[in-house]
Amino acid sequence: MMSVALKLSDYEYTLPKELIAQVPASKRDRSRLLVLNRISGKIEHHCFGDLLSYLNEGDGLIVNETKVFPARLLGKKEGTGARVEVFLLRERDEGTWEALVRPGRRIPVGTHLSFGGGRLRCRVTALTEAGGRVVRFEEVDGSFEAALAEIGKMPLPPYIHREAEDSDAGRYQTVYAKKRGAVAAPTAGLHFTPELLDRIHEKGVSIVPIVLHVGIGTFRPVTEPDPRAHPMEAEYYEVSEVAAARIGRIKASGGRIVAVGTTVVRTLETVAKDDGSVKSGAGWTKKFIYPPYDFRIVDALVTNFHLPKSTLLMLVAAFAGRECVLKAYEEAIRRRYRFYSYGDAMLVW
Repeated sequence: MMSVALKLSDYEYTLPKELIAQVPASKRDRSRLLVLNRISGKIEHHCFGDLLSYLNEGDGLIVNETKVFPARLLGKKEGTGARVEVFLLRERDEGTWEALVRPGRRIPVGTHLSFGGGRLRCRVTALTEAGGRVVRFEEVDGSFEAALAEIGKMPLPPYIHREAEDSDAGRYQTVYAKKRGAVAAPTAGLHFTPELLDRIHEKGVSIVPIVLHVGIGTFRPVTEPDPRAHPMEAEYYEVSEVAAARIGRIKASGGRIVAVGTTVVRTLETVAKDDGSVKSGAGWTKKFIYPPYDFRIVDALVTNFHLPKSTLLMLVAAFAGRECVLKAYEEAIRRRYRFYSYGDAMLVW
């Protein structure tokens, strides 16, 4: 494939701040759905529940069943009582986590931290290469999971300018979330309801779960003038033997692979084979998809609207063409669609 110039400035657009959704839609499947034909450039406007009419018997809807956990811990520095925040990123082994801490300069190795009146306690054991901390939790009265659920807060994106509420524990989570490990939701999946999934299944569409635990890197902006120099954060994925076999059968029989979200696209393209099948397995991916890119697995994409100059916007542009995607974004802004994590959705096919 011929290499082309990739400029960060080509992925800029202006979004009115009032279009950044601060709360979810009243009902998941009542979000709006912009449908973009990536061949003709035709744009249609629907309700998300109308997605069903674009799916055919024999297609495969691939979903990410990662589960967001309440990763934000607000507590105190033992000895001084100074307020601290620990943002858990990933578990290294039982009881030991990589984390971001604030204020970092005041939390050196050896510091003891307490949360929930002592319900959870940890010690800072090391620094990470990225400037974070490694923390080791002490024995918990009961399970760590239960304590985290009681004390931790859902890690809402930085562009949602409010504290997490009790309702976010359910709404900032897909209805099919099963495997804990994400610090951000795979937001394209937030629009599905159990009833809509049942109707999709009844139509003869296979619903195939995989896993990619979304990391904090999803919110880190690209700053390099040439985005190809942007360092992607490694994220853990799992594609089971059953899922790989089902995806292979769908492709072999002429069905389309419809990816729910950029996380699914990156996972599938990480494990893709040249013959149009995927290999099962688990591991870490730093897959960065930008134009031009030859997609081997994905035929259609359900996604939300993404930040300017983001790796996610570049992925969608690689799938549908930069000009086509930015034209669709202009139309969405003109029609007052809601943007980002709690916003409306696109189907690109």
